Amino acid sequence: MLLRTDPFRELNRLAEQFVGTAARPAVMPLDAYRDGDTFLIHLDLPGIEPHSLDLDVERNVLTVRAERRAPDVKGESLVVAERPHGVFHRQLFLGDTLDTEHIDAVYDAGVLTVRIPVSEQAKPRRIAINSGDSEPRQITR
Repeated sequence: MLLRTDPFRELNRLAEQFVGTAARPAVMPLDAYRDGDTFLIHLDLPGIEPHSLDLDVERNVLTVRAERRAPDVKGESLVVAERPHGVFHRQLFLGDTLDTEHIDAVYDAGVLTVRIPVSEQAKPRRIAINSGDSEPRQITR
């Protein structure tokens, strides 16, 4: 009998546990989009206690930190443990067009919603065009 071994199988399993897969990401999956004059970010953080969330902005980098504690199974026999627990970090690089001084965040039903207003300088604006002449002039040859 011939056995085929894959020396990278255990390494792949560990990488999937920490990095995640497309079907089961290990970090905070997010959606981000602009809605008018506001940039919105929704991060899925089910099972996170609100007091364990931490948001921090430094030099246009938004850092989200969350902690999910392992289940307390004293005296019981844990059969399956697939939900990741521990401390999770996610860093988002924000453009210069966002007003990082006025960020607002709400955590509801396992979703952290971060609202970042677009700065006044980045908002589209109309520019008036003035002509140098107010009266038509005659062109002669």
